[in-house]
Amino acid sequence: MVSERWIELDGAANVRDLGGLPTRDGAETQFGRALRADNLQGLSAADVGLLVSKFGVGDVVDLRTIFEVESEGRGPLVDYDGVTIHHHSLLPEAGWRTDVEAADAALPTTLPTESGEWDLTGLYYTRYLSRRPDSVLGALRVLAASEGAAVIHCAAGKDRTGVISALALSVVGVDRDAIIDDYVATGERLEAVIGRLRATPTYAADLDGSSIDEHMPRPEAMQTFLGYLDAECDGPLGWLARHGWTADDTQALRSRLLT
Repeated sequence: MVSERWIELDGAANVRDLGGLPTRDGAETQFGRALRADNLQGLSAADVGLLVSKFGVGDVVDLRTIFEVESEGRGPLVDYDGVTIHHHSLLPEAGWRTDVEAADAALPTTLPTESGEWDLTGLYYTRYLSRRPDSVLGALRVLAASEGAAVIHCAAGKDRTGVISALALSVVGVDRDAIIDDYVATGERLEAVIGRLRATPTYAADLDGSSIDEHMPRPEAMQTFLGYLDAECDGPLGWLARHGWTADDTQALRSRLLT
């Protein structure tokens, strides 16, 4: 259940453990191995202590652009001995400054969902793959190699974090419906997430005039994204293999998240 996976922090609104998710062969992902989150620069001292002491966080995968990092900061975990920050932006550094800004760019292709309709958000997610395959593989390899817990985060913890989480869970064989449900779960915290982003000059203009509903994570988006990989790339592993992911990488990630 998602309720068992939420991590309550003072300075972040959308943090949860990727443990407890069922695989297609009857296993479950382990708790305390991979966490997903929104912006971390507002973490309190108590938050840092909880993440490091209770969860053993040793690696942070920051999916934001350099502009976002310089504008918002890396957060207090950067100064904590034993925690390594890995920057793997999913957007081109010479161009879009934020994820919302990038959403206005042209889509590369279209693909119908199972219902026969096209989901533009899901198609937008495919651009992370085409524009920054290096960062996609880099982020997943951090998860596979981390000796403690690894935290994946972007700004809202929804789109970029959702894609990397979905790919990691797909590699280790998590049930497709469970992957989609995890993506949608961000909607439970979205009002608080958007409120935090609107309070910062980095994201305020991007969100001005938009409603919470416009940013809600919908199952069709993740269905379209994963459906694209199935139809065009022989699934997530097929796409990863085309870009240098190996059988050893797969085994390392599965060993990390499942055992």
